[in-house]
Amino acid sequence: MALSSEYRPDPDTLLACVLGEERRKRRGKLKIFLGYIAGVGKTYEMLRSAHLKQAEGIDVRAGYVETHGRPETEALLEGLTIIPRNMMEYRGVTLPEFDLDAALRLRPSLVLVDELAHTNVPGSRHLKRYQDVEELLNAGIDVYTTLNIQHVESLNDVVAQVTHVVVRETVPDRVIDEAAEIEVVDLAPPELLQRLREGKVYVPDMAARAIEQFFNEGNLYALRELALRRAAERIDEQMLAWMQTRAIPGPWAAGEHILVSIGSGPLSERLIRTARRQADRMGAQWTAIYVETPAHHRLSKDAREQLGRTLELARKLGATTVTMFGLNIASTVIDYARRHNITRIIVGKTLRPRWQEYLFGSVVDQLIHDSGTIDVYVISSVEHIPEKIGDLEHLLPAAPPKDYLAASALVAAVVVIGWLIKSFISPTNLAMLFLLAVVVIAFRRGLRPAIFTAIIGVLAFDFFFVSPYLTFRVSDSEYLITFAGMIIVGALVSLLVARAREHAFAAQNREKETGTLYALSQDLAVAADTDSIIAAVTRHIREIFLWESVVLIPEGERLIVHPPGTGLALNADDIAVATWAFQHGAVAGYDTDTLHGSRLRYMPLKSSAGVLGILGVMPAEPEGIIAHDQERILTAFANQMALALERVNLTKKIP
Repeated sequence: MALSSEYRPDPDTLLACVLGEERRKRRGKLKIFLGYIAGVGKTYEMLRSAHLKQAEGIDVRAGYVETHGRPETEALLEGLTIIPRNMMEYRGVTLPEFDLDAALRLRPSLVLVDELAHTNVPGSRHLKRYQDVEELLNAGIDVYTTLNIQHVESLNDVVAQVTHVVVRETVPDRVIDEAAEIEVVDLAPPELLQRLREGKVYVPDMAARAIEQFFNEGNLYALRELALRRAAERIDEQMLAWMQTRAIPGPWAAGEHILVSIGSGPLSERLIRTARRQADRMGAQWTAIYVETPAHHRLSKDAREQLGRTLELARKLGATTVTMFGLNIASTVIDYARRHNITRIIVGKTLRPRWQEYLFGSVVDQLIHDSGTIDVYVISSVEHIPEKIGDLEHLLPAAPPKDYLAASALVAAVVVIGWLIKSFISPTNLAMLFLLAVVVIAFRRGLRPAIFTAIIGVLAFDFFFVSPYLTFRVSDSEYLITFAGMIIVGALVSLLVARAREHAFAAQNREKETGTLYALSQDLAVAADTDSIIAAVTRHIREIFLWESVVLIPEGERLIVHPPGTGLALNADDIAVATWAFQHGAVAGYDTDTLHGSRLRYMPLKSSAGVLGILGVMPAEPEGIIAHDQERILTAFANQMALALERVNLTKKIP
């Protein structure tokens, strides 16, 4: 019997499931043995399951198994083929690591890789072990691995709040979402504590300190609940996907879309994790938005690095990241939310004095007032995170002494002019000359010198033009109101002029970025061959960033610098990193999580025909970072270059 239209599968959902199934057939299967803390028996259970697979005739290899000296766990290693560890030198110490290349060469059916959240020794191909596992999966190799719940990225702040311990090694949630199977390895907390006292979890001399700092019964119950809930959420996602593809009726989450507004402060990371957890519970899409205000260019290096980490965290956790320019954060967020059918906005609340919110405004209050039918969730920081007053910080930059000298000279000139004409106009009208000086200084020198001008202007006006003359005494008390008005009006005018300068500077920067992309598109449009395209891109990178760059094009099975003899001189290690980026279609090298020790960043030139080559750039600042706005321009350059190369390649195929 035909299905009614009410229960017919959604075509888009069905297509996504089919494509996902095709991808899963080519990819290895990941099984995670999930525990709520060390000592519950994850490694033991993984080895036991591996023996069952080996008994079925499957080629099983132990890639990296950490027994922690437990005899019962070491006994289970017997009978399994062990891949020798890769011994790496780091600061004079030899450290064992998982040998990824050996596992890829052997290509067994199943590899055991313990401790998924482990951070690799510097100099390894990947920064984290979960990236090694992903490469094995992409090669079609199945993997068994272990993970504790405190290492799940979206739960990092929750774990810190429960245990008062910040876990530094984390795994993105997408790794768990892509697992074919999650097996929860559970053990009652009282039994675990008994094992700990007997020295079966850590060595005995550490047991007392571990119990006191982390292994208390309350923490264990809370972590156990988190592990069970996270596994249940994954099972629920799989069940819903199965029901939807088979048109089984149910209460589906329809059209939910979460928007989280982030900034350059540390609270933004907690907002990202909160949004991820809410999106998981609701089965919703979610987007992270950063509003680039005119004050963005004045962010400190630390603030830019924090912003970059937050955006990267959002991408790792599966968010769509958006950067928009706007004069007002709340208005820009609301406008984006209405245009993209957002149903819920998540915003952070910083703990700052109320008078600052009255003086400089509150993003939270404006969002709530203007949100209309959109729900707004306000997340406070776990601990006091003092917020710098952004308006003062950006509008009151430090001014050189010459600016204050110029302000003093201008006030002196106004005094001379006023002294010459004081017989012809009233003192109240003379005050307008001093206000004019404030406006001139605000426009030419900035806000701090303008406020300084307003103050010394009032003092000069009092000293020279208010009776009794040449003293700071005031015979008429009404002049005190005039003085206060001059300072207030001068400060407000200075503030408005300074804001206008900030907005003009920001508009100039945006226009410069747009002009840069337009100029490159014009050069690429007239480029008739590969050499012309490469020359145009490398020239623009040099002009904008003052960085050297190189382009590698595949010839046969190798990547060759093109045109030969141009660009940077690359050694064998550089070519190896570029080759990895080309083969995997992913960014690698400098300031990334993959082969981060490289001196260049390698960006794949992707088109509809595949990866056409690699663009490598070498930042001029050693040990520096590639800022978010720089990365945005580089990505745009790489995309335009890929389109131009694809056009040239298609032209060559036309007879």
